[in-house]
Amino acid sequence: MEDIRELTKEELSLRLKAMGEPSYRTSQIYDWIHKKHVSDFDSMTNLSKKTRERLSEDFYITKLRAVSVLKSELDGTRKYILALGDGNVIEAVLMRYSYGNSVCISSQVGCRMGCRFCASTLGGLVRNLSAAEMLSEVYAIEDDTGERVSHIVIMGSGEPLDNYDEVVRFLRMVSDGDGINISQRNITLSTCGIVPRIYELSKLRLQITLALSLHASTQEKRMNTMPIAKAYELSEVLKACRHYTRETGRRLTLEYALAKGVNDSMEDADLLSSIAKDLGAHINLIPVNPVEECGFSEPSRENLIRFRERLEKAGANVTVRREMGRDIDSACGQLRRRYMIDAGLCTD
Repeated sequence: MEDIRELTKEELSLRLKAMGEPSYRTSQIYDWIHKKHVSDFDSMTNLSKKTRERLSEDFYITKLRAVSVLKSELDGTRKYILALGDGNVIEAVLMRYSYGNSVCISSQVGCRMGCRFCASTLGGLVRNLSAAEMLSEVYAIEDDTGERVSHIVIMGSGEPLDNYDEVVRFLRMVSDGDGINISQRNITLSTCGIVPRIYELSKLRLQITLALSLHASTQEKRMNTMPIAKAYELSEVLKACRHYTRETGRRLTLEYALAKGVNDSMEDADLLSSIAKDLGAHINLIPVNPVEECGFSEPSRENLIRFRERLEKAGANVTVRREMGRDIDSACGQLRRRYMIDAGLCTD
């Protein structure tokens, strides 16, 4: 059977035409799936019983079930453990801001990138998510809160460009005017720097924001914390990002997880500001969220301020990421890993 939520409107139209259904059925069904978020065909009350039965024979609709929802007492952040149809679980996070609701979604079950400061990679990669599953992360949170999502960041578990085809399909569908119609300018994709995929993404000229997980200002330091650096030199990654900016007209964001004694020296700040200036990029400083297995700790408040001021003095455009939901294990992969350990699914 085929997941009907995975189909674009054009693909759905072709399937329905082959079934002998009238053309107006496409809009009806697409609306039920992507605006009303139904997960069974019997709920599509403006379709005939015969049509619903035929759809049930050929298709299914992805549905994610929330098995855990943690609510921050600090800022209203909600963190979800969502169960997939095959029994795997993923994380998604709702963050409330003055400009609207932002959802951080996962693109893979686990991750194989091996970044040393991230809990998502501790259990390795299990599998890629489909576009339908990524859409369903957003829909599940909208259904739970009864509120519209206006912004999406693909920064949860997984490396989006390691699941390139499905992520691109997701981007096109989630920004489709006939779907939930989230502006591409309100979508950020975070990558650790898979160079060939950055060039491929550039060709599409999507209007999403590309965020590079930089986390170190030299090749040597990057290799010590991010295995991807062994495959792609920092100079190659920055060249690809410069190309992306030139092709799309979108300003790059440099994500920089600040870890005590690792990448928080004033020399690091000077090198980082030079990279940002060359790329015309915005710097997002992220005080590292401690993960027990990873061994990193956040810098002191004083050093964080000193680091930021050093960047600003050099003319860099910089913000310090507001820490959302720290009281509910907000670092990528933490909650999923704890859930799996408690459920006896993970013992290491």
